[in-house]
Amino acid sequence: MTVQQTIEQKLSEQLAPEYLSVENESHMHSRGEDSHFKLTMVSEQFAGLRPVQRHQKVYGILADELAAGVHALAIHPFTAEEWQQRHGEVPASPTCQGGSKHDLA
Repeated sequence: MTVQQTIEQKLSEQLAPEYLSVENESHMHSRGEDSHFKLTMVSEQFAGLRPVQRHQKVYGILADELAAGVHALAIHPFTAEEWQQRHGEVPASPTCQGGSKHDLA
């Protein structure tokens, strides 16, 4: 199972999202490994939570993946009402500025 599939499976099982998109953005970064992901999800389990609490919930679910090589995880968590207000628009990712501590020599 790929890292992306593992992320999708864990979030689906634990947050029962109405919408889930996990994008592997590793190709936009200097190392190219499966290490950079963007996730957009809609779950009623985010209702009543502040943004930082929503992120903490996701980080807790994906703790093993973050410890094992996922370097960057952009999280865009919404309730169904918030998602409707956005008209289902997924936030754009910034362009990578390049560089890595591994590129220093």
